[in-house]
Amino acid sequence: MKKCSLLCLLLIGSLSVFSQNAPRASQSQAPSHNSQNEARLSLNDGWTLQSSIKVGQKGDVLSTPKFQPNGWYSVSVPTTVVAALVKHKVYPDPDFGMNLRSLPGVAYPIGTNFSNIAMPPDSPFAVSWWYRKEFAIPAAYKGKNIWLNFGGINYRANVWLNGKQIANSDDVAGAWRTYEFNVTEAAQPGKKNVLAVQVYAPTETDLAITFVDWNPAPPDKNMGLWRAVDVRTSGPVALRYPTVVSKVDSPDNNKAHLTITALVKNGTSQPVKGTLKGKIENVEFSHDVELAANESKNVTFDPDQVPQLNIDNPRLWWPKQMGQPNLYTLNMEFDVDGKASDQSETHFGIRQITSELNENKHRVFSINGKKILIRGGGWSPDMILREDSQRMKDELRYVQDMGLNTVRLEGKLEVPEFFDYADRNGILVMAGWCCCDHWEHWPKWSPQDFSIAEQSLRDQMYRLRSHPSLVMWLNGSDNPPPPDVEQTYLKVEKELLWPNPVVSSATAKPTSVTGDSGVKMTGPYEYIAPAYWLQDTPSAQPPHQCNPGGCGGAYGFNTETSMGPAVPPIESIRAMVGKDHLWPIDDTWNYHAGGGVFKDIHVFTDALNARYGKAESVEDYALKSQLQTYEGIRVMYEGYSRNKYASTGVIQWMLNNAWPSMIWHLYDYYLRPGGGYFGAKKAMEPLHPVYGYDDHSISIISSQYEEANGLKLTTKILNVDLTEKFSQQSTVDVPADGVSKVFILPNVDGLSPAYFVVLRLENAEGKLVGSNFYWLSSKQETMDWAKSNWYTTPTESYADFTALSQLPKVKLKVTDRTERKGEDAVTHVTLENPSKSLAFFVRLKVDKGKEEILPVLWQDNYISLLPGEKREISATYRASELGATKPVVEVSGWNVE
Repeated sequence: MKKCSLLCLLLIGSLSVFSQNAPRASQSQAPSHNSQNEARLSLNDGWTLQSSIKVGQKGDVLSTPKFQPNGWYSVSVPTTVVAALVKHKVYPDPDFGMNLRSLPGVAYPIGTNFSNIAMPPDSPFAVSWWYRKEFAIPAAYKGKNIWLNFGGINYRANVWLNGKQIANSDDVAGAWRTYEFNVTEAAQPGKKNVLAVQVYAPTETDLAITFVDWNPAPPDKNMGLWRAVDVRTSGPVALRYPTVVSKVDSPDNNKAHLTITALVKNGTSQPVKGTLKGKIENVEFSHDVELAANESKNVTFDPDQVPQLNIDNPRLWWPKQMGQPNLYTLNMEFDVDGKASDQSETHFGIRQITSELNENKHRVFSINGKKILIRGGGWSPDMILREDSQRMKDELRYVQDMGLNTVRLEGKLEVPEFFDYADRNGILVMAGWCCCDHWEHWPKWSPQDFSIAEQSLRDQMYRLRSHPSLVMWLNGSDNPPPPDVEQTYLKVEKELLWPNPVVSSATAKPTSVTGDSGVKMTGPYEYIAPAYWLQDTPSAQPPHQCNPGGCGGAYGFNTETSMGPAVPPIESIRAMVGKDHLWPIDDTWNYHAGGGVFKDIHVFTDALNARYGKAESVEDYALKSQLQTYEGIRVMYEGYSRNKYASTGVIQWMLNNAWPSMIWHLYDYYLRPGGGYFGAKKAMEPLHPVYGYDDHSISIISSQYEEANGLKLTTKILNVDLTEKFSQQSTVDVPADGVSKVFILPNVDGLSPAYFVVLRLENAEGKLVGSNFYWLSSKQETMDWAKSNWYTTPTESYADFTALSQLPKVKLKVTDRTERKGEDAVTHVTLENPSKSLAFFVRLKVDKGKEEILPVLWQDNYISLLPGEKREISATYRASELGATKPVVEVSGWNVE
């Protein structure tokens, strides 16, 4: 935790309220999302958009009512220019097939990072575009300070209001800055107002937005008003970014110490005296503040000087895995002459997040004094930055449903609603800057770049610091910043009381300023065999080397890693590439892979064909892909979980995709969960029995924070024809957040080329609390560690699962019923295997007509049923997706008729 610095603080009065001069910020720092100012006017709707090529007038004319935007596009913001033109069907759907390559300005080579390439001079986006908005300001705003706020502009802009220029492109520069302008003099309450914003796209030497090698980039480089715009009012003084920083006395957690801080801004040209007040339930505090003309300052209440901010028996905020994400409400008000000048309401959590380096210099995170294994995925916004509140919530529900506890934002710092949802639902957020473009080209930075970077960090610190869900901030991604930049960043973070651990980068590269990062970014990103995660150890001889920090095995904190491509189910392939490119794999498929060395999926495909038998059709390939991805994702999370706290964290690269993709996701762009999703969900069971690919051990992992005693584990080894080759029952106690190694599987003679390990875990009352079903090969799978590189370790010899193709066909008994629960519909499916054969890798769908209902939360999926086995599995989805139609359950599988 950061300690509040007393340097440069001004002591005011007996309550020892500290005020620190903030930087001149009237042209940056839009107000906090949770400011409850009564006078807030959204400007998101009713805009028009046009290229400057087609506009002869300048901003002083465009921002007046006399100008008529004839022929302009009607748009709502947030929107980038390309997103608006796609919505108007000027361009075809860029997500489908090769359509993106047909958009003007998409001339960069396939697989390259467009953010590092100059925009073609003939691109329609090499010129500025105008956003124009007519709106009425209520007459009641007269006599108040009026503030114009932009949540994000990419990249530079000139801003005009009612014929007056408010800011120019030197003032407005930086995709990750926020902007607040005092427009009191230019605004016209009670009349029509006209706002005109001239936006310029980022260049290859700007601190902009990049998708690296995740997916292609749109031709406008996402230029535009890409976040919300609004007008707010205040009295003489505005109140911004109220934040509660908490420290908790662990291990008892029976007392918390709260530091309250907020930014206050004098919007007048005269000195102002006022009182800043705050209230948290029955705790109240206040003090007088003096502001010079147009001055902004941070005001801080310290619990050492304000005793009532030391709270007994607090209701703590926990990640959902550990407890309840309890929230409090902070109400603040700034009064001038006895009247409220501005008010705010902020929801916050009392919690303390710390980290330390263990004996192996791996970073271990703790929340309220309890360790937590970080298990998450890397987030991506939409490729053309289209915002969809419902989709965002659906995706975060997927995060919870899988059992992940963390989402990583590499430079893609989301909208306020994202963090609010994470706060309410106990999801941790790992945030920081992105790699691989000008953000990490420090030797090429201009003086303005240094300024933009500092101000961007300041704006994001203000915006994010109040959220209890934020677990850490990374000052770099693929590289740590050089000393001068790192020191600048650390100074801002200290000044703004950033309450969480700061990590220099996502890599193991140390810095001269902060030393070891405690994390590693060692891959892999390309397909690797399942045993990789447990066979790669720090003690391997000769040492495995992929990147600084070693390779990607289950030790330390791996900030981004993956078992490689994640080819989605057949329905998504059809939607992505179209019927003319379904089979065989061609350039359209590969276009929906990644960039750089990830421009195709041949490594994954070679492994699939060698391990499961050559795919004969797209349907065959899609099913085998789910099998291989389930297998690979499951063992990655299981490996890191089994090895805690020698392993301290793992982030799957990635959680989701910016567009329809063949690689790197746990659910696809269409929100269709596939094999990787359910492999992850299986691995994240609160009580989970696992097989060790390294030592053939059987262990039980607890991800819950209470002991589990008297568990009963049944372990069986079955040949492919289901002949039982081994069986054992064990009684096991598992400590809270612990791992119990139960036994080592013995060597068994007479195993078939493919065989199964079946694990069933029951509690002391006989209730099933965990299970696992492994398909293994008697042919050893080996890796060529000497040929490891930063993104993969080649497979030297493959496992042989071709015997699975000999499984007899099975017809299952299927019944279902559907009920309504509030806004959800729940379909309960009962499956029974009446045959004498295994029903392997059974997939369930709920359809409306011929279309699968998505998003959907399946209790389990891609399951296997032994002879005579019966299971009920439920699917939850929005009832509105179903309407009055009766749902249809569709069952398929590896050998299911």
